[in-house]
Amino acid sequence: MTPQTDKKNMIVAIALSAAIIFGWQFFYEMPRQEKLRAAHEAQLAEQAATQAANPAVTGSTNSTATTGAAAPAAATPGNIGTAQQLPRDEALAQSQRIAIDAPKLKGSVALKGGRIDDLVLKNYRETVAPDSPNVVLLTPSNSLHGYIAETGWWAAAGTAVPNAATLWTAAGSQLTPQSPLTLTWDNGAGLVFTRKISIDNDYMFKVEDSVANNSGASVSLSPYSRVARFGLPPSPSQTYVLHEGPMGVFDGTLNEEKYHSVKSHYEDAEANAPKSMDFTSTGGWVGISDKYWLVAQVAPADAKLTAHYLYDPKFDSYQADYVADARDVAAGASATFTHQVFAGAKEVKVLENYRDNLNIPMFERAVDFGWFFFLTKPLHAFLDWIVRYIGNMGIAILVLTVCVKAVMFPLANKSYASMNKMKALQPQMAALKEQYGEDKGRFQQEMMALYKKEKVNPAAGCLPIVVQIPVFYALYKVLYVTIDMRQAPFFGWIHDLSMPDPTSVLNLFGLIPWDPHLYMTMPIVGAIIHLLSIGVWPLIMGFTMWAQMRLNPTPPDPVQAKMFAVMPFVFTFMLGSMPAGLVIYWAWNNTLSIAQQKYIMYRHGTKPAPKQPKKA
Repeated sequence: MTPQTDKKNMIVAIALSAAIIFGWQFFYEMPRQEKLRAAHEAQLAEQAATQAANPAVTGSTNSTATTGAAAPAAATPGNIGTAQQLPRDEALAQSQRIAIDAPKLKGSVALKGGRIDDLVLKNYRETVAPDSPNVVLLTPSNSLHGYIAETGWWAAAGTAVPNAATLWTAAGSQLTPQSPLTLTWDNGAGLVFTRKISIDNDYMFKVEDSVANNSGASVSLSPYSRVARFGLPPSPSQTYVLHEGPMGVFDGTLNEEKYHSVKSHYEDAEANAPKSMDFTSTGGWVGISDKYWLVAQVAPADAKLTAHYLYDPKFDSYQADYVADARDVAAGASATFTHQVFAGAKEVKVLENYRDNLNIPMFERAVDFGWFFFLTKPLHAFLDWIVRYIGNMGIAILVLTVCVKAVMFPLANKSYASMNKMKALQPQMAALKEQYGEDKGRFQQEMMALYKKEKVNPAAGCLPIVVQIPVFYALYKVLYVTIDMRQAPFFGWIHDLSMPDPTSVLNLFGLIPWDPHLYMTMPIVGAIIHLLSIGVWPLIMGFTMWAQMRLNPTPPDPVQAKMFAVMPFVFTFMLGSMPAGLVIYWAWNNTLSIAQQKYIMYRHGTKPAPKQPKKA
């Protein structure tokens, strides 16, 4: 196969890949996301109407029931409460509360249930507007998008243990890093439960659950901890690039499951009998991850446990939990189990500190670094170092791109040198093809002999490109999944690098007082508007891509030439809805590639390739 043929095949492959991705986004992905959003809103409306007509039960007052398993270690914790859809303020008012005030968190602990179900992130807002409300992470189970974290004890039927309806007694008026909160509850049958909650200066709670047995008989209790979410998050990403949903580390192995896979893993939906996905482990952690936020339960390193991912169709709830091995508490004795609950932003440095200081395995992997995490993590660390000195994430991205280009320059130089040698052999290869005609076997044999004689490796031009692919993918992941990009400003109209360019050709980049994004939710029109909402930076990216391709010779085949010419337009539309940080990176990378290619051509004494003359 000649280099010209290789180049043609590469062009065709790239064009077809772009066409497939473009078609997938427009004809499948955008309509699918719209259907999911509409279905989710309809489901919420139906649940609200049902709850208005028939108020839901607020939880069993007996012991927490299992969902079909006989042994505590194999069981899942019981009733999580209610599926009502009250406004958040009304839901908070239904229980007496103890305030939480920490440097990065504020909220409250509900005395009814003893849960952490009201949590707000002090350092993060919903939008870039200065008066935008802070991000709400946890909210009561009977409110819209209920999301809770709780710990407790599981017991066989007949033993009363705390549950969603339990009213605890508090010792203390506020939970701060300096003042822990202690809750107590007496079951009236000789068991006294105590829950001591502490919080640090970041996002970690420590919950010490204790029980004193004054009943005169031995009891068997299993400690558990869980996080439960009612319905899907308000804005799920629905992309394969990013994980959102239940995840955990069990015996040193990271496990991630999407919401839809957990939902499909239940049996007998008509009878509302949930079925969990189970994992055994010694130590580890389990929780639910969003793009930027995480709520996770961390078990002691020596605790033997069974973890579960669970979807309950009765409440449309997703749950991630663990149940530790049972403790036999003799009469007159007591038992204590210490849980840790993380609820906050996925800041890599904070997660790494918890990993090292609290012995939480692979905790920083809650950030979806992807398959090439061994490249993604160092790139993120380097980007974080640059930001600390420069102070602007956008400029840091430009500097990082220059550094990556500099590291890759020897590979690019080697690739172009190999291509240059292959170009020099074109006349001899053309002569061989003419000489041997249709005898492809002899032609290949003579061509390989020519390569050997001239000391040319035909794969040398492709290998450096293959090596660079994981690096650029890792850089893409860094810019897409890390919280550092969220609401990070650049210059001009880019106030949030994690969001698409807010300008649009549809309103002449703001000259017309019309916001096309308001019509994004319309089934067909919204998809078209989504496709045509091209901002300034995507247009800049498309131009730099076009300029870069102008340095290469036009393919002699008219069909391939047209496909080659249309690629910058296809990628401009594809990146129109991507985060601005990624588009700026791509445009700057193209610009550096143009300068790099011109320099390499100058070094090798190569003039720009002439364009093919048009045929009469």
